[in-house]
Amino acid sequence: MNKIIRLLNKVLSTFCVSLCSVLVACVVWQVFSRYVLSSPSTYTDEIARFLFIWVGLMGAAYTLGQKKHLAIDLLAQKLENSPSKENVLRLIINLVSLFFVTVIMTYGGGKLVMQVLSTGQVSPALGVEMGWIYSAIPLSGIFMLIYLFQDFIQCLNTLKSPASHSSEEQI
Repeated sequence: MNKIIRLLNKVLSTFCVSLCSVLVACVVWQVFSRYVLSSPSTYTDEIARFLFIWVGLMGAAYTLGQKKHLAIDLLAQKLENSPSKENVLRLIINLVSLFFVTVIMTYGGGKLVMQVLSTGQVSPALGVEMGWIYSAIPLSGIFMLIYLFQDFIQCLNTLKSPASHSSEEQI
């Protein structure tokens, strides 16, 4: 599992950096063409919007995997003296997150993609099928599920291991 996570980290980080680079280039070209050439590019505006969607969703998946996402850890701070209770809290948070990501992002996002692809909706400037743009939702959901599942398994193993209980008694 660790091999898969390392590979996923490498792929997502490289992908996000690449998307950000293209996004910056599109925005710079858009500004240059608008103010210097007095002829704004319609393509780069739409590309930048779509790239922003993908960067946001893929970046969210990567950030979740790195455990650098925004969190309110008030309750976790209260449980700092009890590692087993803190692990139970992490387990509950992972279960809620797994439910949300599975139902909303993966299932709901997948249904959205299929529905939009079936209607044939295309973007105005590029003519790209919007279902492919929206596919960032279920794809990032799948990546999040992998990270959440790994963290869930780690929490379970920590709770089951006798070393976690003996270290709690020593504190």
